[in-house]
Amino acid sequence: MALRTRFPKLLIGRTLGILLGLAWSGLANAVPPVNTAKDGLAIKGYDPVAYVTEGAAARGKPEFTHAWMGATYRFASAENRDRFAADPERYAPRFGGYCSWAVSRGYTADIDPEAWTIQDGRLYLNYSRSVREKWLEDVAGNITKGNENWPKLVADGKGGTS
Repeated sequence: MALRTRFPKLLIGRTLGILLGLAWSGLANAVPPVNTAKDGLAIKGYDPVAYVTEGAAARGKPEFTHAWMGATYRFASAENRDRFAADPERYAPRFGGYCSWAVSRGYTADIDPEAWTIQDGRLYLNYSRSVREKWLEDVAGNITKGNENWPKLVADGKGGTS
C-alpha cells in the first residue's frame, strides 16, 4: 500500500525535476547578446562602421572606442566612432556579431572579421571565408532563418542586435 501512495509523488517529483533541468539547461546555453573576446572587444577589435561606409574590414584603434550592449567597439577614426554612437543599431553586426551562418542553423560560432557580407546596408559576419561561401548561396533565406533562431539563442531572449 505504501508503494502505491508514494509512486505518484515520486513520478511527479522526478517529472518536475526533469522539466526544471531542461529549462535551466536552455538558460545556461544562451549566449550574451554581443560576441566578445575575453577582453570585451566586439568584432575582435575591427571597426563595424568601416565595413558599411568603406566596404572594407579595418582594424579599430584603442584610442577610438565606444561601449554598447556590454561590449567595447573599436574604430579606425573618431568620425566612425561618432557615427556608431549616434546609431549603433545601423552599424552593429547582425546576430550580435556571431557567425550569421551558424545562427541561421540554430547555434552560434565565433567569427573571422575578414569573412563578412553587407546585405541591405547591414553587416553579417561568418566563421571563415569558406563558411561565408555557404552563407552567400542563399543570403535572404539564411537571414530569415537567422531572424527566427536568434531570439532563442541570446541570453536576454530578445535577440539583441538582430
